[in-house]
Amino acid sequence: MAPLRWIVDVVEAQRGHLFPWAPVALGLGIAVYFALTAEPGRVLLAGCGAACPSACVAAWWLGPRWSPFLLVPALVLAGLCLGALRAHVVAGPVLGFRYYGAVEGRIVNIDRSASDAVRLTLDRVVLERTAPNRTPHRVRVSLHGTQGWIDPVPGLRVMMTAHLSPPSGPTEPGGFDFRRMAWFDRLGAVGYTRTPVLAVAPAREGAAGLRVHRLRMAMSAAVQAALPGEAGAFAAALTTGDRSGMSRDTLEALRASNLAHLLAISGLHMGLLTGFVFAALRLAMALAPYAALRWPVKKLAAAGALAAGVFYYLLSGGNVATERALIMISVMLAAVMLDRRAITLRSVAIAALIVLCLRPETLLEPGFQMSFAATTALVAVFGALREMRRWTPPRWARPALAVFVSSAVAGLATAPVAAAHFNRLSDYGLIANLLAVPVMGTLVMPVAVLAAVCWPLGLAPLALRLMQPGLDWILGVAHRVSDWPGATTPVVSPGPWVLPVLALGALWLILWQGRARLAGLVPMAVAFILWSQADRPPLLISDTGGLVGVMTDTGRALSKPRGEGFVALSWLENDGDAAAQEDAFARPAMEAGLFDLDGRTVLHVTGRDAAARADAGCRTASLVILSTEDEVAGPCILINEKRLRETGALAVYPDGGVLRLVGAQDGARRLWSQ
Repeated sequence: MAPLRWIVDVVEAQRGHLFPWAPVALGLGIAVYFALTAEPGRVLLAGCGAACPSACVAAWWLGPRWSPFLLVPALVLAGLCLGALRAHVVAGPVLGFRYYGAVEGRIVNIDRSASDAVRLTLDRVVLERTAPNRTPHRVRVSLHGTQGWIDPVPGLRVMMTAHLSPPSGPTEPGGFDFRRMAWFDRLGAVGYTRTPVLAVAPAREGAAGLRVHRLRMAMSAAVQAALPGEAGAFAAALTTGDRSGMSRDTLEALRASNLAHLLAISGLHMGLLTGFVFAALRLAMALAPYAALRWPVKKLAAAGALAAGVFYYLLSGGNVATERALIMISVMLAAVMLDRRAITLRSVAIAALIVLCLRPETLLEPGFQMSFAATTALVAVFGALREMRRWTPPRWARPALAVFVSSAVAGLATAPVAAAHFNRLSDYGLIANLLAVPVMGTLVMPVAVLAAVCWPLGLAPLALRLMQPGLDWILGVAHRVSDWPGATTPVVSPGPWVLPVLALGALWLILWQGRARLAGLVPMAVAFILWSQADRPPLLISDTGGLVGVMTDTGRALSKPRGEGFVALSWLENDGDAAAQEDAFARPAMEAGLFDLDGRTVLHVTGRDAAARADAGCRTASLVILSTEDEVAGPCILINEKRLRETGALAVYPDGGVLRLVGAQDGARRLWSQ
């Protein structure tokens, strides 16, 4: 019993500091749900759901000394149930075949694809010769070819002739699963059209969300009319979340300089906006003696800032990142109105709990991970600096020092997450942020608030022009820094355990009290060691069989210079390889579809007479990859289109005397993968 008593005493000593662990336990349960290879059954979920309140009652009965040992498992089980509940609530039909024909629907969102094409998301979809119960709730269509017949606005009902297909699975085992993201977005099909989009019915008033969306697009157009060029497109992205006017070169420059977070309306924008409104309202009321002496000026300013934050959330499109930022800001402003400390780890924990309860799937998204990594690290570091009494910087140096420390801390906290998800590090990101973020906070966002105030008076264009020098400065910094030699460093994708181990170690280091917190450095070190030893598959096969990539001494060699570009780019990025698809194709490895894999001959066959050539090659090759459904006779291992439909993309590993094949969806029986 002595070890058990010691554990209880250790946890008891943490009383008053345990609440921030609540979202960690809840997130662990959500992670368990998404890590399962099969959907949990109803009996298991019912048992978990019943165990949660039982554990809470038992924790209340046993008292605070024993309650953590019951509440933590209860939160883990609650996270598992939340993930399952959310997955079933958003369930909808997914297109089960490749479709070509008429598509009709109502525009609910307008953005741009990775190829810079305008992209429409439609709901109330009607597909030709498709029953309503098999028709997806939403489809997303990229517009190619000659368009311009209509001016797409939210709420407009349109029709077109389009190619649609189900959302694709991971490009390799363990890779990003677009099907899962599409499932939670209720997106049942994606595709493209090369024919003009035609209007069927005008945009009606409809739901409040569509009215706000139309207002948002109208304001975006007005901003770009007042500020033509890249500055106007950047201003529209900052104020309304509409990035459709941004060029690919500018977007790439912002990403390479680590300034892309300025485009995502999230914590930085919401904090700058509400902070400016809070300070302005508090100062205005403080200057009026009657209000300053009789009104709760601070609380009223917090309420006004919260209202401004809600308006900004609605205006920006209400995406997940903005919703998360609004929740965090709301928790902090509510603390101000309740005379509590606004910025604490407890406030961050409350915001994380609310976000995870509303959208459990965001736990897996880089936006959630980076946002809360940066916020948690900033609160912890500035809290530690506040407690240090040995040295206080001069008053004139505090703003510059605060910008430097916040940029450095946020950059260090988010760098591993960004590198794991986006496979590159911005080497000069700290410099770029030090040059751009102060201008964003002192000029761009205050002028944006001024423009919003002046909008009803028709003076917004004049206010927006005051914003242009700041916008030009930020874009200039992005382009200049991204052009520096070695602006980005490619990073290989880590294994599946690296980020979880790293996150748990960092959380232990921040949340645990006392010298034992230094133990968190151990799992962090282990995570980086595992990352440095990341092993990439020697051979990758796309889920269509049309693209193959084999690892060579000079990097991965690809089987074709064009086609399946997204898959090719994903493989190379995960390898930590900055080469283009054409350059990877030029690497010497394959000759007439034949190449060597650890002493075994592999044949990749596509095009005309593929079946005949595969049948002949099967007599000498160990592995034959065929992009059709044909079967061949011979001793080789055959991977054809039929098998790939069952396994998804494949990774092949030489394992002793055999070839081990790992499929991206081997044994997966999840709602979004069936």
